Order: sequence, then structure tokens, then C-alpha cells
Amino acid sequence: MSQNFSKSVLTWFDRHGRKHLPWQQNINAYRVWLSEIMLQQTQVATVIPYFERFVKQYPDVKYLAAAPIDKVLHLWTGLGYYARARNLHKCAKTIVEIHGGEFPSTVDELADLPGIGRSTAGAIVSIAFKKPAAILDGNVKRVLARYFAVEGWPGLPNVANQLWQIAEELNPKKRPDHYTQAMMDLGATICTRSKPQCDICPLREGCIAYAQGSTQQFPGKKPKKDLPEKSVQLLMLRNNSGDFLLEQRPPLGIWGGLWSFPEIDLEIDAEDFVNDKWCKIASIEMWNSYRHTFSHYHLDITPVLIQLTKTPKTIGEAKCHWYNPHQPEALGLAAPVKKLLDKLAQLDPRASPKKSTRK
Repeated sequence: MSQNFSKSVLTWFDRHGRKHLPWQQNINAYRVWLSEIMLQQTQVATVIPYFERFVKQYPDVKYLAAAPIDKVLHLWTGLGYYARARNLHKCAKTIVEIHGGEFPSTVDELADLPGIGRSTAGAIVSIAFKKPAAILDGNVKRVLARYFAVEGWPGLPNVANQLWQIAEELNPKKRPDHYTQAMMDLGATICTRSKPQCDICPLREGCIAYAQGSTQQFPGKKPKKDLPEKSVQLLMLRNNSGDFLLEQRPPLGIWGGLWSFPEIDLEIDAEDFVNDKWCKIASIEMWNSYRHTFSHYHLDITPVLIQLTKTPKTIGEAKCHWYNPHQPEALGLAAPVKKLLDKLAQLDPRASPKKSTRK
């Protein structure tokens, strides 16, 4: 069965597989690794411009290892899941320091590196080193779960182990690089989450879910749970030069290592807080709240635009920076913060907001 399966997949890939994506050119371990990390929970179309900018700035792992983390996070701004960027930088340093700047060529060695899991390691080994190694990203899980009617949510250990066993058994010894790319392509373009194109799928004849008319039942869905909610105010403190105060967040946690506006709880009086901590304010304007959803909670953000009477001499213990939105710098910014700065750049930097109004 495994030979027929892989043969069907490779025949389809030769005719219809994607072969012109940026990371499929000048293939090496660095480019495969970078693309795999970027593609985690992110669409190909979104990743392409980020990948191209990244490899232009950091063409190999040694350049990346030597880069300041702020510049790495800046290039990642808008791509989300910023722990990936921090681990990317940490991994690059480890490869340079421990492996002399050369990627290990085995799954076990790669999986020991920061931010590289078993599936990413398999992709690097199979695509870059052309050695048989199984992968099990979201697309492959969907293909295998439907083809073999594997019940249950793949996030459960027993279901994941079953899918891994299948993936290992099906993995061909010949053309492992093309097979790996083909399996990812099948899930991304044919065996999609909704409305799979079963009529043109090369695996249709042996697919149990298709035969049963139950493709939407596989893979099993993650149990739903209500996400908790949190509400904060982002203080957009502006000095008389039109610059805004940004604080670097702690390295761990939400937006770890990124630059953001000072944050306070919704219940705190923003005017009193700023007067006590920094200096007197000239005016304050509370903008409409909006919701930003993370994987594990909802964050309701209320931006507050505050014009200061002067630039404070001391700005607290946090690492801070006065940022000019008209002259953007290479800082890693949380996506909501970047959007707010872009909006602020459209305002007259010396225009004073009216007190206690809403936009």
C-alpha cells in the first residue's frame, strides 16, 4: 500500500505540485528551516513577502545569529506568533556556537534545537538533505486522517502517535524531498479544511473518508472552550516633538521582546496614572475600544492618546524609547501597536487632542 500511495502522490506532484515558491529555489537547510517556521499557522501567500525580505537581510544562519533580536522582531512584525522569531534567533545562535554554522542532518539532532519540532526536523532532512524523514504538519495530518479515517483530534497524543506511525510507514526511500513537498501541497490545495476537491485528488480511490462521504468529520475537531477576556488601556504618550513613548515588553509572554505602548488595566484612571508616574498632561483623548484575539484569550484594547506638557526626564525602570511614527525605526512592534502608530502618523504631530472626547 505504501508504494502505491507514494507513487500516486509523486505522480500528482510532477504534474500539479508547486515548484516555484521562493523557498523552493536555491534549496538549502537554512531556507527550508526558515520557511517551515514561517509557515506554521500562516498561509503561503502571507509568508512569501516576509521570507523574501528575511533572506535578503539575513541570507544564511550566520548572518541571522549575528543580528540584534530587535531587528529580527522588526522583520517579523505582522507575521504573528512572535515566539517563533525569538526561537529562530536562539536556534541560529545555537547552530553557529555548537555546530559551527552547519545544520545537523538528522531528525534527532535537529529536534534538539530551539523551536524545531519533529515535523520541522523531518522537513529539513527530507527536503534539504534528501533523506527519508516523515513530517506531520497540519496539512499532512488532514490528508492522512481522511485517507485512513483516523478518528479523534490530532492534538491528542494517542491520535498523533497513530498518524506519526502511518506517516513513517508511507514515507518513501526515493525522492523524499518531492514526496514531502507533495504531501504539504495536497493538504494546502486539494485536501483542504473546507470544500476539499475530492474529484481531482490523486488519493481519492483509496480514501476511506471519501468512500464514506464523511470528509468533513476528519480530522476530529479540537474541543471548544470559551476564551477568557482581558481589557487594557494602551497609553499613547506624545511629547512636544510628536514622538511616542514605547516600552519593550519582557522576553516571555504575549508580545515577548516587542515594543509596545505602556499598558494599564481598564479600571485605572489614565490621567491620574500619567500625572503620578511621568508628568502633567496637556490633554487626553480616549479612542474606541477594539478586540485583538490570541489563541488562548481575547484582549480588548482601549487606546488613549495623551499629550504631555513636557518630555519626562525619567521614564521608569522598563526599557523605553521615544518613537517618531514619521520616521519608522527597525524595532519589533506588536501588530496592534504598528497599526496604531500608522494611524498616529496620519495625524498632525503637534495637534493637541481635545480633553475627554471619543473617536
